[in-house]
Parts: sequence; structure tokens; C-alpha cells
Amino acid sequence: MDDESPYSRWEQRTEIPLFLASLLFLAAYAARVLAASMPSFWKEVCLYTMIALWLLFAVDYVVRWRLIGGRFLRFARTHFLHTVVVILPLLRPLRIVPLYDVIQRRQGQPRLSLHARVIAYASLATLLLGFAGALAVYQQERGAPGATMRTFGDALWWASATLTTVGYGDITPVTTPGRVIATGMMAGGLALLGAVTGSFSSWLLQIFSRESDTKPPES
Repeated sequence: MDDESPYSRWEQRTEIPLFLASLLFLAAYAARVLAASMPSFWKEVCLYTMIALWLLFAVDYVVRWRLIGGRFLRFARTHFLHTVVVILPLLRPLRIVPLYDVIQRRQGQPRLSLHARVIAYASLATLLLGFAGALAVYQQERGAPGATMRTFGDALWWASATLTTVGYGDITPVTTPGRVIATGMMAGGLALLGAVTGSFSSWLLQIFSRESDTKPPES
């Protein structure tokens, strides 16, 4: 889309503040889940903060739709990631690529190669997805009958095994919401792992091809 279009100008102005707001949303959610002994006043503060930030994300979504125009369902289909992060605001920090693009427009040319950027994006997205997924599953699993996930450390261990597709099976969700979240994390883990391995393999092929081209012919 044209950098001078109203949509592009809106994105450049809001992407960084909204990313910071998404981190604040994640922090407020983490406080409500992990700080069980937190006074009720602060729990309410965290809850209202999350509601206010979700409304902010919803307003951004509507503004983007109005700037582009057209039917709402078509916008929702063509801007699938925007739709997902409004429905599931915990995933908003995963919008790292648009954030990086906005920063690069202000700073000039990228400092990292394409392969390095893909690996960096996927690695950071994996960390954020793992932390958010561990929080969400731990909230559903703690105290459930027959649950093997008793601490947040267990949840982090389970998230690491799930995202890396190892799946030891020593800790598994037993609740229906927990299993739904786990399914989404499995799909996300496969996608991110594929991005990293594909980019790394492409980088290696380029290195070997370059060395082959520069190698002097055998006598």
C-alpha cells in the first residue's frame, strides 16, 4: 500500500504505541494469573486496564476498516491477523513484522539480512507465543481434577515442549479450553519452526552456492 495513503500514515503513527499497549495488556494478564494473593483492588485495576486496552485495539481495527473501505467481511478475510488479535488480544505482540517495517521506514535501510530478520522475527514471536500460551493454559489447568500442570514452571516447560514439537507428554492439558489453546500453539509452533528452518536452509544454500561460484576451476 502507498506510504502516503491514509492507511499507511495511520499504521506508522499507531503501530509502535499499540505494540507497547499489547505488552502492557500481556503484563496485566500475567499479574492476574500469577499473583494469586494480589489484593482485589489491584486485580480490578488489571482487569479494567485489559478492558481499556482491548477497546483501544478494537478502535484501531475499526479505523483501519474505515480507511480501507469496502465490506466488513471482506476486510476481516483480507486482514486475518488483525481480526485474530482483536478476538485474542494476547496474540497482539506477535505483530512484530509490521512493527519492524514501521521502524525501518523511519531509520532507512534494514541493518540485518533477510534471513537474519526472519530468524529474529520467528524467535521473538516464539518467546511471546510461548509465554502467552503458558499463561492461558495455566489459568485453565490449575486446580482442575487430574491436572498435571500444577505450577507456572510446569506451564512454561509444557509450552517449550509444545512449540518445539518435542511433546514429551509428561505434562498435558486435561481441560477442554486448555486443549484448544494447546492445538493453536501446536499450529503456531509448526509455522514458526518452519520459518526458521526454511530461512536457515536458504541461507546455507546461498553460502554454498557463493563458495562454489568463487572456487577456481580445477586444473
